[in-house]
Amino acid sequence: MWWPPWLAAWLAWACGAGAGRRAPLCASRGLCRAPLGPNASHPEPGHCQRQRGAADLCAWPLSSESLLGTPCSALVLLLDPFPIDVIQENYARNVRNCIFSIVYPTPFKSRVRLVAVSKEVLENILDLDISVKGTSDFLQFISGGKVILGSVPLAHRYGGHQFGSWAGQLGDGRAHLIGVYTNRHGERWELQLKGSGKTPYSRNGDGRAVLRSSVREFLCSEAMHYLGIPTSRAARYFSFLFHSILIYSLVVSDDDVWRDQFYNGNIKKERGAIVLRLAKSWFRIGSLEILAHSGELDLQRRLLDFIIQEHFPSIAMNDSNGYLEFFSTVVSETANLIALWMSVGFAHGVCNTDNFSLLSITIDYGPFGFMDSYDPNFVPNTSDDERRYKIGNQANVGLFNLSKLLQALKPLLDPRQKQLASQILEGYGERYYICFTELFKTKLGLLGENEDDNYLIAFLLKLMEDTRADFTMTFRQLSEITEDQLKELHIPEEFWALQDLGKHKLFSEWVTMYLLRLNRNKGDSDTKRRTRMTTVNPRYILRNWMAESAVQKANSNDFSEVHLLQQILQHPFQRQQAAEKAGYSLRPPAWAKDLKVSCSS
Repeated sequence: MWWPPWLAAWLAWACGAGAGRRAPLCASRGLCRAPLGPNASHPEPGHCQRQRGAADLCAWPLSSESLLGTPCSALVLLLDPFPIDVIQENYARNVRNCIFSIVYPTPFKSRVRLVAVSKEVLENILDLDISVKGTSDFLQFISGGKVILGSVPLAHRYGGHQFGSWAGQLGDGRAHLIGVYTNRHGERWELQLKGSGKTPYSRNGDGRAVLRSSVREFLCSEAMHYLGIPTSRAARYFSFLFHSILIYSLVVSDDDVWRDQFYNGNIKKERGAIVLRLAKSWFRIGSLEILAHSGELDLQRRLLDFIIQEHFPSIAMNDSNGYLEFFSTVVSETANLIALWMSVGFAHGVCNTDNFSLLSITIDYGPFGFMDSYDPNFVPNTSDDERRYKIGNQANVGLFNLSKLLQALKPLLDPRQKQLASQILEGYGERYYICFTELFKTKLGLLGENEDDNYLIAFLLKLMEDTRADFTMTFRQLSEITEDQLKELHIPEEFWALQDLGKHKLFSEWVTMYLLRLNRNKGDSDTKRRTRMTTVNPRYILRNWMAESAVQKANSNDFSEVHLLQQILQHPFQRQQAAEKAGYSLRPPAWAKDLKVSCSS
């Protein structure tokens, strides 16, 4: 493969052969070393031994090999890398014939401060000792001030359909993929900075993120992770890793960032922040769409082959129907993902194709919201004037996005495969419905099968809609109340959501149906039911008012509520004294109804 001279020079420099404008972290310490022999304990070139509890980033093997080849071996490429943007200057432009542009993060001008870090991610995923967070190297690394030797900062080129219309080239306009790490369990994680400066994909943006949105993203990542949303492929070793993306750290600066938060001409000064986030992959539907729209089919095929080989191991690379199997998996897992969102009352807010992961994981937290009162028309994003992404329409939007994925794949499919793919897409609705039903049966403590279960669920949701009962606490309080209390329609005052629901004239009818159905649970008891239900119905979620309270304090350099929420959200199913004292399980305050969030971040 031909490499532009400037990139070849950069790779030589990265391996210690020359000087550059910014020395990589630990460049003088010889991170890449040649092996001593076939049985030597030293790592191969470009690889350092994975060890638990590394306290020095110089012993931490972050790399970009899987995306760029192996640079630290006299430029001998052991892998087939993706072509890189041949233009090295960092300015907004239309980019073609590549997957990534090499571009450095832009550090803040003012002093930076680490205000939050995930100990679990640090130790259990990145194999680093907690003490590393106190080092200057660590702070510089997570704020974009330094790169680690062996890694190459990249911005990803992608496109997408936004609010139903093709938007053309989008890309990482304020994000940098700063390396790939394979931990001691063999899990591959991609590390990305967000808010770290301009890239060729910044369009008219400044490449920054503000503290307001960064706090929300950090906390929502924690919340979704511990709620189990999703994916089962997010990690194989730890049973608690079911989530989408992980926010590793939150760094704040005193740099001024100007934002028109509600697009009403009221531009305000806010504080800049950077989050470091992890995902198994940042490729999304838009990653394939941009290549199909640009007619770069050979590159699209290479990217698709890479994604399948790296993230869909059950699909054989020599399978002539491999692309069809890939599409079938994405369709099924996207249906599962959205059903999981619905089961916890989560509205993503901007379900564009550039925000939908090919691994069916939740990415790009923006104007999201957890629903308070049950309302199928709930829209967390005030920028969504047409209410396209209301919570009750998320399943339909998922279908739309998958249809755009199929459209991008069709040039790579033969006529028979195109027909089969269309049939697979037609099965999306049934898959979603099955998953949704099973999740809500579990939330209600129902065991086995009964033909009336769907009606029982729909009946309850209608009562909740009519009475505007709180979504989260209705299911949680059904998990805590006894069957005897329900039978007598004796709702204690502490069960405020059920008291709201009980005002409906048909509540007693639903309770009768529900108790009869619970009696059909074989080998069950009321104690078992309540124990089972409290493990799937959270007591605490990241409500908008809670996030807003933390943001307001953070703007005054008080990060106590950020830390409190981080701790509380790690155990959403357990009653916690600190959470009860803070009122996190009480009726939302009246001022919460006036809160607004937008795409501005």
